[in-house]
Amino acid sequence: MKPEALFSLTYGMYAIGVTDGTKPSACIVNTVVQASTRPAALLVSMSHENYSHTCIEKTGLFTVSVLSEDTSGAVIGVLGFSTGKTGDKLANVRYKMLREGVPVIKENSCCWFLCKVIGRMETETHTVFLGQILAGSDRVEGTPMTYAYYQRVIKGTPSKNAPTYRLPGPDRAGNDGEAFLCQICKYEYNDPITPFAELPDDWVCPVCGSSKSVFARKRIQ
Repeated sequence: MKPEALFSLTYGMYAIGVTDGTKPSACIVNTVVQASTRPAALLVSMSHENYSHTCIEKTGLFTVSVLSEDTSGAVIGVLGFSTGKTGDKLANVRYKMLREGVPVIKENSCCWFLCKVIGRMETETHTVFLGQILAGSDRVEGTPMTYAYYQRVIKGTPSKNAPTYRLPGPDRAGNDGEAFLCQICKYEYNDPITPFAELPDDWVCPVCGSSKSVFARKRIQ
C-alpha cells in the first residue's frame, strides 16, 4: 500500500494546547475524532516524540482549537514544525489562557474544547488520548480547515512525526544544493551571496513569516 492512500480519509487541522505546569505550549495534529460516549469526549492521536505528549501525560489536560481556513501558514509553521522543549512556540501567536492553565489558540480558530484525559490507547509511535470535554465554545465561526486544504491550498507538508512523512530523495536536478524550501508556503531561498546557513537565527520566510526551522533543502527531482 502507498501511504498516500491515507489522504483519501478525512482529516482536519487542530492546535492542541498544553502546559507543563509552568508554561503553555501547543502543537498541530490532524487527527481529532468525536468519541461516541457520554459524557462527550474526543479522541486525539499524538506522536510520542511531541513535547505536547509529555505535557499531557504530566497534567492530564489539553485543549483542541479547530483551525479555520483563514489561519495563516506562519501559525501552522511555528506550532507544527518547531518544538516547545527549547523555546516559546506561543511568543508570536495569539492565545488566551483558561483558568485550568492551558492555552486556547485564537488565530482564526473556529472553536475550542477543554478536555481531561480519561483513557488512552498505545501504539509503537503514538498515543490515542480519550479526553472528556469539560468546556468549549458557545459558537462556531469560519470554515474548519481540512488537511486536504492545508496540502492543496497552503501547500503544506507532513511533519517528521506524521506517518506519511518521507525523507527527501537524492538530488538529481543539477542544482548546487543550496536551495531551501519553506515547508509551509514553498518559498525558495537560493541566494548566491548569502548561504542559507549564514542567515541569522531570527530570519523568517518573507512570504508566510515562518522561522528558519521549517525550511528544508530543496528536493532534487
